[in-house]
Amino acid sequence: MSEHIYDNYFWQNDLVRLRPWSEDDWEWIYHTGFDTSLSRLASYKVNFPPTISEAKEYSKEVENCATKSGNTVFAIETLDGIHVGRIIFALDSERHGTFGIGIRIAKEYQGNGYGTSAMEILLKYAFMERRLNKCSSTVLEGNEATIKMHKKLGYEQEGVLKQNIYTNGRYYNEICLGLTKDMYLKNTVE
Repeated sequence: MSEHIYDNYFWQNDLVRLRPWSEDDWEWIYHTGFDTSLSRLASYKVNFPPTISEAKEYSKEVENCATKSGNTVFAIETLDGIHVGRIIFALDSERHGTFGIGIRIAKEYQGNGYGTSAMEILLKYAFMERRLNKCSSTVLEGNEATIKMHKKLGYEQEGVLKQNIYTNGRYYNEICLGLTKDMYLKNTVE
């Protein structure tokens, strides 16, 4: 098979490339399952101990951009092919033009801009190719890195759901953030 040329490829920018999730990506799911703090921030809960069979089953279900419950899963990799994370395009309502994005970067790769760069690709796809109008996100209070990333991308805080999430023995606020297409365009032009 010949080598791919990515010079004019929509699904990458100068830092990362998104590719379809592969059945072989089960190892990433399995290994990041041992990071409880990452699970708490991403899914607001402590998961049961990870199993190889569960990781393989998940990867098989979402491989090759298969949509599961309105979600499409992509692997995030560096331009050198290092798998650093997962990003999920979550279509809420095509009719109303609403969607969400879920992202998870392995701890050893956080703080390098990979998450922001991957988000930029999916936002461009949603707003400029799918004609969607609003991306909504919720973040657990105290997750300052994720809040900062969203604000860098142009999201605004729309509200706070007080004491809405229970984890680690107490209730936490859930921060609601939103980005409309108009806000996105304003942010990308400036």
